[in-house]
Parts: sequence; structure tokens; C-alpha cells
Amino acid sequence: MDINSIKRNYGILGKSIDLNRAIDIAVQVSSTDITTLVTGESGTGKENIPKIIHSLSNRKHENFISVNCGAIPEGTIDSELFGHVKGAFTGAHETRKGYFEVANKGTIFLDEVGELPMSTQARLLRVLENGEYIKVGSSEVSKTDVRIIAATNVNLSQAIKDGKFREDLYYRLSTININLPPLRKRGNDVQLLFRKFAVDFADKYNTDPIMLDNEAIKLIQDYNWPGNIRELKNFVQNLSVLEKEKNISKSKIVSYLSSKNQNLPIIKSNIEDNDFSEREILYKVLFDMKKDLNHLKKITDELIGKNKINKDDYDENILQVDNFYKKEMKEEEYFIEQNLSLFEHEKNLISKALNKHNGKRKNAAKDLGISERTLYRKIKELNL
Repeated sequence: MDINSIKRNYGILGKSIDLNRAIDIAVQVSSTDITTLVTGESGTGKENIPKIIHSLSNRKHENFISVNCGAIPEGTIDSELFGHVKGAFTGAHETRKGYFEVANKGTIFLDEVGELPMSTQARLLRVLENGEYIKVGSSEVSKTDVRIIAATNVNLSQAIKDGKFREDLYYRLSTININLPPLRKRGNDVQLLFRKFAVDFADKYNTDPIMLDNEAIKLIQDYNWPGNIRELKNFVQNLSVLEKEKNISKSKIVSYLSSKNQNLPIIKSNIEDNDFSEREILYKVLFDMKKDLNHLKKITDELIGKNKINKDDYDENILQVDNFYKKEMKEEEYFIEQNLSLFEHEKNLISKALNKHNGKRKNAAKDLGISERTLYRKIKELNL
């Protein structure tokens, strides 16, 4: 089956070279039982790759089970994956099969594998090495014949350095690594996807599809789309439902994006790969202001030397300008330090709580007085 046929079957749209390469690798490994790791940012469509591999494999007539490891509480994930016997814990009124037993002879897809607790990682490593596992509360070794495909948006190399992921498990999982590109690196695919979603939502809501003018098209092409395809789809849905005028201008696009993203527009530019942080940008602004002031002084000194302006007037005015810039720079520096201190304080509090409870998010969240879901989101935001 060629790549275009696969795209049609799974509703994948795009002509990006990196996207085609990822699908091509999936096709090549499908005829084997090699363990595969799918990487990429959240919202890039990683869930399609395991489905493609399974559908083209010799296991296609057996079970395909998808498990979101990040959505299962730490206290129950071993039971979910490997099963438990009756009486293994409070509430275990009967023996239960785990996903690895149910998926026997088939394929299991472990999404967000980077969120697995260390104890569960050890159990998973044993399955990968010899197909063996032990149900919770049992001493009997069980066997399974299952193909494992994992996915993550976490930098596992960094997680290994931070002691949050086993290095031996990483090498077992990443025999083949398939990376899906972020939407911002897929060029004209953004416009293609926008049109597709616009038509889909027009059919769904029985309305005319939204259209973009040239400036609006350029804006969505340049926007960073941190949420990738998922964010773009939600954005098109909002426009389709809320806008009566279906010819959308650049200003309308900006108003929608800025309402949900205070940092808008996050626009790609020639310095995209420089990866400026907010602090670096603010400091750059400050240094540019100072450079402009020095340049202004230099020009004015030259004019004084040529008797083009009065020196007394210059001294008085330049003092006012100098004081203004110094005041502005002090305020900017104070703003930067305040924001950084708040950011670091929050990061330190969460880190201490996680370390105190050995990485157990449920206990850490309770200690911090926030929900486990909020803690999970903060861990993502702060890159902990």
C-alpha cells in the first residue's frame, strides 16, 4: 500500500517530507515485531502511527489496545496493565485481566509512556525482555505475546538524566524511533488542514465554509501553533460556529488567537531556531533602548560640534531623556526579576513536593493543595 492510500484511509492530510518519512518508516516496520517508539509534540497525530503499523502487520486480525499511561492514577496502573488476583487489594473482589493479557497475540499502544512510574517501568522492561509479567497480588509468572508500540511528547533523554525514566527501558522501546514533525515545520500543510477542517465543520453545522484572505493565510502559516493539529482544528471550529461573515480577515484571526493566547502573536520568523526565552527578549529590548540612546547622544554631539544646535538646550533635554530611559529600564528589570522569582518559586515548590513523595503526583498534589490534574498540567508547563 502506498503512502497516499494510507493517508486517505486514516484521514491524514499533508505533503510534508518529514510526515511522509514517518509514515514510510511505519510501513517498513509493520511486517516485523520490532518495538517502536513514536515521538513528537502534543497534538501532532502520534496516535495514527500505531494504527497504521498494526493494520499492516501479521497481527492485524488480533486485538489492538490503546492505553493512555498519563491518564491512569499511579496506584492502579499496575493493575490496569498487568491485571490482579482476587483479594490483591481493597476492592479487588475478583480476578481481573490486564491489558497485556487481553492484547495477547495482538498489539498494545502505550501512549504517554514517559509518565509511567518507575516501578511500572521495571515491570514493563520484563515484558519487553522475555514476555513475562506477574499480576498484582500473585506470585505466578504469566506470559504474553504482544507487540509494543509506545509514544511520548516527553524528552526521554532528559528524563533519564533527571532520574525519571529508566535508561535500559528507553533503549528497549526505541529500537525504531518515528518522529512526527510539529505543525509549524510542515509548511503549506497548515493551509491544507485549515481548508479541510473548514469544509468538515461547514457540513457538520450546515453552514458555508469559512474562507481566508491572503493576509489571513500568511498569518496562520506564520503562527507557531504550540498545540499543533489539535489546536488548529479547535480554532477552525470556533470560527465556523461563531462567525456569521465567512470571509475571514487577518484582524479577525488575530482577535481569536490573542483571546486564547496572551502572548500572541507567536509568529515564526527568521530567528525561529534561536529559541529566545521571554527573559532574553526583554533584556534584548532593554539593551536596544540603551543602544538607541547612546546613538542619539553621538549624533547630537556631532551637531553641537557643527554649531547646529544650542549646547545648553541639549544638556537639559538629554538629561530628561536619560532619566526617562533609566527609569524605564529599572522598571523593566524589576518586572523581569519579579516574574522570574515567581516562576522559580512555583517550580521549586512543586519540585520539593514531588521529591518529598518520591514522584507520586497524587500525594504531592494533596500536599500542595491542588488537584492531581492541575499538578500534571503544571509539571508539563514547567518542564519538570
